[in-house]
Amino acid sequence: MVKFRRLSTSRWWNNRKSWIIILFFLILLIVRLSKTFIFRDTYYFITKPFWPGEYQQEILKKSLNQELSIKLNQLERDNLRLRQLLDLQKFSDASKLNASVISRNTGSWWRKIILNKGSQNAVSTGDAVIGPGGLIGIVENTSKLTSSVQLLTAPNSKVGVWNQRANLHGLLIGVGTKTPKLLFYSKNVEIQIGDYILSSPASTILPPNIPIGIIQSIDNESQPNTIATVQLTAKPEAIDWVQIFRMRFE
Repeated sequence: MVKFRRLSTSRWWNNRKSWIIILFFLILLIVRLSKTFIFRDTYYFITKPFWPGEYQQEILKKSLNQELSIKLNQLERDNLRLRQLLDLQKFSDASKLNASVISRNTGSWWRKIILNKGSQNAVSTGDAVIGPGGLIGIVENTSKLTSSVQLLTAPNSKVGVWNQRANLHGLLIGVGTKTPKLLFYSKNVEIQIGDYILSSPASTILPPNIPIGIIQSIDNESQPNTIATVQLTAKPEAIDWVQIFRMRFE
């Protein structure tokens, strides 16, 4: 009688473990099919170790979507924006060069990246570097086979930018984090959170109207001028390939 009860208890426990496993996978399925942010984030947290590269793909997809939104927004506001966007076509296809990111310095993650193209490919200091999502930096120096790119997030980075909606110009300044600061040339500007930022048409260094970022926060109390925080549409930490605009290419 005792042996029979032990056997039944063991069999009951084994059945219980089976139901626990079935219930666990059922919860995962519900989370996977759910559209809510909490469930979706939970699903990614649980399954991320089993999906290498999935997180990076999500970042790149978001960057590309943001870039597309910027361009569509500009075209809807003014037909002249089409001509401004086509200014990029002034650069021949031969002046554009694809390159791979071959190195990132862990001690300067937001400062620079190294590309596998250099002076033998006609890459020069000052060339613009664009990744999925928009502008990420400018070539700082080159060797024969490689080039070093100063990211927009680097502390010494300064790039002229503008917002087309309000027709406002400013200076994008890197501070060593993933969100650079935007210093406007005046105070109490009519800028809004969510406004798009592009390379300035007045720039003699960069191609005009390259998507750069989105206004994340605004500090109207700063002196002497208004300062905003910018979320870049191109994420340097997720980029493996770029396009170099060889400004001096002939």
